[in-house]
Amino acid sequence: MKPSVLVVEDDAILNQMLVMALRKAGFEPASARTWADARRQLQEQAPDLVLLDVNLPDAEGFGPLSEIAGTRPTVMLTAYGSVDQAVQAMRLGAADYLVKPVNLDELELVLRRALDAGRLRAGHALEQAASAVRRTPDLLGDSAALQRLRGMIDAVAGAPVTVLVHGESGTGKELVAHALHQAGPKRDERFVAVDCCTLQETLFESELFGHERGAFTGADRRKPGLIEAAAGGTLFLDEIGDIGPALQAKLLRVLETGRFRRVGATADLRSDARIVAATNRDLRQMVQQGSFRADLYYRLSAFVIEVPPLRERRDDIALLVRHFAQRAARAAGAGVEPMHFSDAAMAQLCAYDWPGNVRELRNVVERALLLAPRGAAIEPWHLPSFAPVGGAAGVDAMSPLLQGEPTLDEVERRYMALLLQRHDGNRRRVAEVLGISERTAYRMLDRFGLR
Repeated sequence: MKPSVLVVEDDAILNQMLVMALRKAGFEPASARTWADARRQLQEQAPDLVLLDVNLPDAEGFGPLSEIAGTRPTVMLTAYGSVDQAVQAMRLGAADYLVKPVNLDELELVLRRALDAGRLRAGHALEQAASAVRRTPDLLGDSAALQRLRGMIDAVAGAPVTVLVHGESGTGKELVAHALHQAGPKRDERFVAVDCCTLQETLFESELFGHERGAFTGADRRKPGLIEAAAGGTLFLDEIGDIGPALQAKLLRVLETGRFRRVGATADLRSDARIVAATNRDLRQMVQQGSFRADLYYRLSAFVIEVPPLRERRDDIALLVRHFAQRAARAAGAGVEPMHFSDAAMAQLCAYDWPGNVRELRNVVERALLLAPRGAAIEPWHLPSFAPVGGAAGVDAMSPLLQGEPTLDEVERRYMALLLQRHDGNRRRVAEVLGISERTAYRMLDRFGLR
């Protein structure tokens, strides 16, 4: 995109000359001859930079500069240059200061320098405001369902349309969003992820759009939002179905106009970020119920990608299990070999319906690696007891072992109790199963209060 410049100069001839010179230099110029007209265009067009005359028919001095300097780079123009005036302009936030008559070569140099400096300052602030870019692995699997998914990603990756990723919880919707980003023309720019269900609505607006200093209690400095952080890249809105009506309306405006406004600001900013949204909810049904705006739904669903649940891609389970085991081995340190899953354990994993999808599979694999003795194969008794295909998770003694996101100590305590029950209190047999000495087993039983 060409950088856009608003020329605010009341002299018609000079205004026209500046516009023509800027267009020839590769900018996208617009012009205004009054501050009232300039203020309107700032809100409607959100230019990247402003070239502003000090004296206008309806505004004199640095009042206009004070109003807009915090929103975008502003270069001042004056017919009467002085050191004091230049210093004052810089203190009020001007990017630079030019004296008429303007040297056109110098003008282009000054404007490009102001834009570059503005990007550097914004980039530093945005690195603090943005969520950390999360590097995620490629979509793993060779099943027909995953191949169809890859085909959908390839078909839309290069198109400048909003994408809605729909799928059950744990299917890897963020992975799909990453794949869209990496396959598209914005791959070298930021990927910024926003979890819509974890922020209160008041905080969410500030995080998404940013805020000005003094916009609310505690806003002691200007903070760019995540939309600005994703400039030129991809903004991923996870669980979009959880945002409230007020934010739905503001997000709709971003999608329709490409403009947004920080909390407490008076001028708009432009966004060229690609928006990818995701949800596990039925947005169409929510529209019928009145809890989600129909116009926002139609904007978001310009292209819908359905992510298949794990039960529809069972051929990928063995590959995913090996991937999670290898990742755990790498995390354990150099020289640690990935643990092996026996045929019986793998068959049990492949037969289960996985209502929690890939996330549930990852958790089960990682905990099985903790429970099995180092160097031994993962066996079915290291896994939760699954119900037959089409059923829910088992309810026998193994199921409670992994319920409630337990700590490692709690997993060990539950497993020790289970083994004691299974082997009728035979501590020697418990030690053999765990691959530890009887003395170590006794110490563990004492620590967990199981003797």
